[in-house]
Amino acid sequence: MAREDRFPAWEAALLAGVAAVFAAGLVCVYISMPHSDYSFLKLPRNLQDLKVLTDHLEDYTSDYTVQVLVGYCAVYIFMQTFMIPGTIFMSLLAGALFGQLGGLALVVFAATAGASSCYFLSKLVGKPLVFSLWPDKLMFFQKQVAKRREKLLNYMLFLRVTPTLPNTFINFASPIVDVPYHIFFLATAIGLIPAAYVTVRLDSFHFLNPRLESL
Repeated sequence: MAREDRFPAWEAALLAGVAAVFAAGLVCVYISMPHSDYSFLKLPRNLQDLKVLTDHLEDYTSDYTVQVLVGYCAVYIFMQTFMIPGTIFMSLLAGALFGQLGGLALVVFAATAGASSCYFLSKLVGKPLVFSLWPDKLMFFQKQVAKRREKLLNYMLFLRVTPTLPNTFINFASPIVDVPYHIFFLATAIGLIPAAYVTVRLDSFHFLNPRLESL
């Protein structure tokens, strides 16, 4: 597999266009919320940020459930699509706001949608970036996929539930090494459930949301 270093301008423009669509969606959610001080709205980078965000969003979740859900999904999918770290805190937030079952369903949906968005974006424009960021991992992944083609779903499930390869890399590299989307989708939707379940049940929720003490 020859290494490709070029990143054409049209691909950069497409990436910018996708980011603009997500940004427009978030703006629509923002203007549909009641007038208030939204200085607390920022991507959580630690548990203290997460607690502040949770405390404020609890006041809106019951009355503006649709807006909160749409905003949450847009942010999570955006982060997954563009490989922005911090989705673990978004998963914690889902459990704190919507409980164990609701949080689990929300995280699995958003994570699968975000991984799928990353998959298709990579299919269009990702090859130069994958070659640049992970040349060795890409060679390993390609060989494993070729060797396990007949039982590829099993292998992809194994990757999702183990730390063999980072999920970010799997999302971005799968179309490059010809993993069919239906296999990618099934492995993602099923394989992410255990990690999502553990995340929404973390004891740290007890100080983020006292109502979860009884769960």
